[in-house]
Order: sequence, then structure tokens, then C-alpha cells
Amino acid sequence: MLFTIEEINNRTDLLPGISLGYKMYDTCGSIAGSVKVALALANGNEVLSATSNTACSRPAQVQAIMGDTSSSPCMAVATVIGPFNIPLISHFATCACLSDKTKYPSFLRTIPSDYYQSRALAQLVKHFGWTWVGAIRSNNDYGNKGMATFIETAQQLGICLEYSVSFFRTDPPNKIDKIIEIIKASTSKVIVAFLPFPDMDILMYKLAQNNLTGYQWVGSEGWIFDSQIAEMDKNHILDGAIGLSIPKAHVTGMREFILNFKPVNSSGNDMVAEFWEAVFDCKFKQSNSSTENQRVCTGHEDLSGLQQSFIDMALMPIFNNVYKGVYAVAHALQRILGCNKTCDYKVQLDPFTILQHIRKINFRTKEGDEVYFNENGDPPAKYEIINWQPTENGVVDFVTVGLYDASLPADKQLTLQNNSIIWAQTEKKVPVSVCSEKCPPGTRKVLQKGKPVCCYDCIRCAEGEISNITDSITCVRCQPEFWSNERRDACVKKETEFLSFEEIMGALLTAASLFGTCMTAVVAFIFFRYRKTPIVRANNSELSFLLLFSLTLCFLCSLTFIGRPSEWSCMLRHTAFGITFVLCISCVLGKTMVVLMAFRASLPGSNVMKWFGPTQQRLSVLAFTLIQVIICILWLTISPPFPFKNFKEIKDKIILECALGSTVGFWAVLGYIGLLASFCFILAFLARKLPDNFNEAKFITFSMLIFCAVWITFIPAYVSSPGKFSVAVEIFAILASSVGLLICIFIPKCYIILLRPENNTKKNMMGKGAPKPI
Repeated sequence: MLFTIEEINNRTDLLPGISLGYKMYDTCGSIAGSVKVALALANGNEVLSATSNTACSRPAQVQAIMGDTSSSPCMAVATVIGPFNIPLISHFATCACLSDKTKYPSFLRTIPSDYYQSRALAQLVKHFGWTWVGAIRSNNDYGNKGMATFIETAQQLGICLEYSVSFFRTDPPNKIDKIIEIIKASTSKVIVAFLPFPDMDILMYKLAQNNLTGYQWVGSEGWIFDSQIAEMDKNHILDGAIGLSIPKAHVTGMREFILNFKPVNSSGNDMVAEFWEAVFDCKFKQSNSSTENQRVCTGHEDLSGLQQSFIDMALMPIFNNVYKGVYAVAHALQRILGCNKTCDYKVQLDPFTILQHIRKINFRTKEGDEVYFNENGDPPAKYEIINWQPTENGVVDFVTVGLYDASLPADKQLTLQNNSIIWAQTEKKVPVSVCSEKCPPGTRKVLQKGKPVCCYDCIRCAEGEISNITDSITCVRCQPEFWSNERRDACVKKETEFLSFEEIMGALLTAASLFGTCMTAVVAFIFFRYRKTPIVRANNSELSFLLLFSLTLCFLCSLTFIGRPSEWSCMLRHTAFGITFVLCISCVLGKTMVVLMAFRASLPGSNVMKWFGPTQQRLSVLAFTLIQVIICILWLTISPPFPFKNFKEIKDKIILECALGSTVGFWAVLGYIGLLASFCFILAFLARKLPDNFNEAKFITFSMLIFCAVWITFIPAYVSSPGKFSVAVEIFAILASSVGLLICIFIPKCYIILLRPENNTKKNMMGKGAPKPI
């Protein structure tokens, strides 16, 4: 401050012909002392060593007050002098509460508000992925309000606090010991310390006693750039610390002024004398506290040989803030007095006018720094991000690794050089401090009961669901055509499944169908070759050939069940199967009825055959088949089968199948076939013991027994078979029943035709010759 006032008083372009005066007080950080001084200045009184009885009646003489250093004293002073409108400009009071102009209308400052610092600290923590941190604050306005803003911003950014504790430098030791125990018991590896340097000094002493190293410290500007703290950290507890600092500054001539300063140049200033005595451990002769054994101060001691922070300019950023504050007052006076080459001395000065002009000033210092105040009396919020990097000789370097500028867009406010940062315990890798590891794709987060949102378990997505991002809170169900892969992080298209000709099962069934067709063709050829023989002509050869034709269709209709279902194949497969099987059973039923009628006709006086001759047999087959045709037409008209994608049967496959459309139609077709088969079986069973060397009813009975057994077992097998296997079951039933009919009815006749031709005579068919076993 002395340097700034002397510089202004020596300038000819700023307040020419006017010298600024000042009075310095040391309040020792005491709120009461600060208020006492402020009241004395507001009333134009000097602060006396003893209690003054002078009445507060004189008008205020002071035009502006520079200070205080801490937030709490500034709040008290600003409250007291607010009604007097005396400008109070602080160089180091950062509490965001001081920006409230309704409470502190005359307060301004040259250091940014903690509102920005707290938010910047939260963004810094988020930048490095630390979502689980501890917090320690000073139990005063600076710490409590600054940490409150940090916590609010941290929660918005998804950061959780494992603990948040406070203390003050005057607290009993056991309270700080409890904080040490909390740190020991914690799992977070990052600690945010919102403390002024005196409190940090006490905390570091306790940390050193307990050898609590390995933690990553994040600091506020109150201690992060304090060289005394760094010098005292002999156990390297704070190595790698990172935090926000007031931007480095340089004021030309200030270092030289300090080194050349002598107390003889400031006679009458008790603070300068006290400072000199403390630095050089001596006493001035006029000092009341001097002792005989202490060295006497001469006032000409050399400051350049001292190892002090104010000598190596470590506190230059704070000095620069004081420098800006004094110049702000000078520029306000310049405008009020209308100074050009001279100033208007007749202008009556008052603090309110000075306050109004200070709020509006905008100038640049000789170093190029722009100085102005916003509507809250705050300067632009800019910080350097510094990192404590230990050197080989044990000294800590404060290395600038980034910048924070609140005036920029949100995504550009924070810039960092990650590669140049040294972390705790001189690690090059960013430390990890999370309550729970990130949930990988394929999982979702489930919060742990009773814990913050940063503590969660990773639950694997259920089948058919995925999460393709890290830390997903939900799993998304795949579309019906898709399914989740093994990792549950992507939906893959489901494999379509149907009974195809290319696969082994489809190929075998196709081969079986064609083999049955060929067998039927061979039998038909044999019957046609020997069509005039008695065994072929017996029991209506016309029905036999029609039966062989229908069996051929039965074998071939099974092929319509193989391949990708289409609209036409779905309608064809069930209707063709139903009609051909009814035609087949109708022919068998006709042959059975021929056997019964032939036996009745052989009885004396019977005239039955004229009522069931070839014409009636053809009409019966046509009538039975026509009924099935009508059923199928109604089915196809009302609700036909159609191709259908079944997503539910098998979870990871799409089954292409033919939906029945109308289940009533399907079971009506099967029911009608079953009804004819049962009726045929009953008639054949009744005719099985009729006298004849070759009673065909026996073989019809066996064929119907096989047919009914196949289709009775088909029903539960069809219902319980999944996907394409249900189609295979239906094809197998068609082929099995067709083969049963072919073998039981025609193979015995082929045996006689080919291997026992001597039995293929009319006499043998009528039972008049010696019977020969088959």
C-alpha cells in the first residue's frame, strides 16, 4: 500500500497536485478490532490505546477503507459502515455472501468471489473423474459458505461427499483428532480443503503426526499458493496438491521498493516498527518492550538477505490486489475532481460520491491489467490452477498447469495440461477416488441402500435387454426382431428358424417323402402290370389305384411343410394334407365296406351288392372327400392360415411358422379325418374274421390301428414341440401313417404277386383250393 500511494503521489497525470494520505491499522484478524477501527474512521476519531470516551458526533473524514484480509471481519465492518456509504475495498475477502448489495452496499473487492472459486473447484474435481471425495472447511464464513457452494455444484455434477467436516484454529485438539480419525476410516482418496493458511497449518501438523500421506489434496486459494505451508510440509503430505490460485502478477518497482524500505522513512508508523522488530529480532530504543539482552534495531538492516515470502514476491498476487484497490480510489477521485493538468480543489468530497464513481471505473494498470467491478462489486473471476511439484532439493515448486476463466462459455472455462501434473506420492497417473467403479456396457446401476448416489452395484442386463453406454441406469429392451448379445451391450438380429430343405432334418424328411412316393409308384406299377390277376381285381381294383394315388399325394403334401412359410404355402399345406388324407381314408373305408357287402351278398337270398356296386363306391368316396373340401373352403374363407413370426417360443430366435388362423378350422379338419379313420377301424375290426383265404379286412384293421396310434400320439407331441420341431412332428405323422397304410394294405398283395404267384388264382381267392400260408 505504501508503494502504491507513493507511486500515485509522484505521478503528474493522476491527481496532479494532490497527495493521498493514509492511516494503517493492524486488527490481528479480530472482528471486534476491525469494527472498532471502522467506527473510529467513520466518525473521524483516532483509535486510542485506551477506551475512548469521545462521543461519535464528528462527521466522517475518511473517504475509503482498504481491507480487511478475511471475510468475517469484512462482513462486520461492511455492516457497520454501510449506512455511511464509505467504500470498503478488500484485497483478500472472498466469501460469496459479500456480493449481496442489500446487506453490504459499500463493499467492493479486487479478488474474485468464492462463488466462482467453489464452482471451479467442483469442475476441477469432476474433470479428473473424482466422484467420491472428502471435504474439510474452516468453521467461519469463508469456509462454510464456500463449501456450501462447492457441495451444491458438486451434487449437480454427480460428485458425492463421503464426509464434510469443519474446524477453526482455536478449537480444542480433540476436535481435530476426530477429523483425523474420519480421514483414516474413509475410502475416498481425494480431500477438498477450503481453508485459510492458519487453519491449514494446524491441520497439516496433525496430519504429519499421524503420517497420513498418499491423499490427493485439492485446495482453495486460501492456502494453495502459500510458500510457508510448503516449507513446513517436511513429511511431503501435500505433495501433488492441486488447486486454485490468484493469477501471478508483477508490479514494476515494488520489489525494489520493499528491499530499499527503511523504517526511518516511515517515522511515526507503529506497524512498520513492529514489523521490523519481528523480522530482525531486535528492538528500537524508544520501544517500551525492549530488554537489555536484545539487539537494538538501527533501522538500516538489509531486507535482501531474508528468506521471507514477501521478499521472494510469493505474495505478489495479494500485493497486486492492494495495488489495484488503491488505484481504483485514485481514479475515482480523478473523475470527481475533474483532473486534467490540475484538479478542482473546490469540489466537496463525500464517501457516497466516491463509492458511486468507484463502481463505474474501468482502467488498466501500467502492467496492462484491466480493473473494473461488476454490479456486485466483484472483479472478473480468473484463477490459475497450480500444482505442488517437489524438486530434487526438497523445495516445492508451484507450477501453473491450467487456467479458469468464468467469463468464457461453460465448456471452455477450464483448461488443463494434464501431462504436466504431478500427483500425490509423485505419481504420474491420475489417482482414482470413486465409491463404485463405472458400470460397463451390458449392466445397469442399482443404488446401494442408505448410501449416496455415487455408491451403487452393477447389475447385468436381463436377457433381451442391453445397455450400450457406461454407467447406464436402465437397460433397454431390444426390438422383437433383435436379441441381446452375450455381453448385453448390443442388440443383434435374431436368427430366423424354419424347417428348410438345406438342413439335415429337412433333408431327411424330404428324402423320406420322396422314398414313400417312389414306393407307392412301384406298387402302382406292379398293380398295373398285374391288373388282370385275381388278387388285383378282387375288392375293386379301381379303389386300389385311387388309394395308391391318394397315398402318393399324402407323401408329396409333406413337402409343403418344408421351406420358408409363405402365404400360399401356409394355406396349401394344411388343406392339401386334410383333403388327401380324407381321400385316402375314404378309399380304405370303401374297400372295407366292399368286404362286408361281399360277405352279405354270399348269403342265400341277399341282394346287397346291387346297393353298393362300383358306382355307389365312387360316390361314397366323392361324398366323404367333398365334406372335407367344404370344411377347408370355409376355413380358408373365414380365417385362413398365414405366415407368422414367433418371437416368444425361443428367446433368441425368430420362428417362422404358419399360424393356424382359425384353430376351429384346423381341429375340424383333423377331427373329420379322425372320425373317418375310427369308423373305418370299427368296420374293419368287425370284418376281420370273415371266411376267406385273403381277407383284406385284417390288413385294413392293422393299417387303421397304426394310423390312429400315430395321430393320437401326434397331438401331445405337436403341442409340446418348439419351433420347427412341431412341423417335423406333423410331417413325421403324415409319413408314418402313409407308410402304415401302404405296407399293411399293399405289401402283402405284392408279396403274393411277385413271390407267390401260385396263390394269385381265382380259385385260391374263393378259398376252394388247398390253402397256403402267406
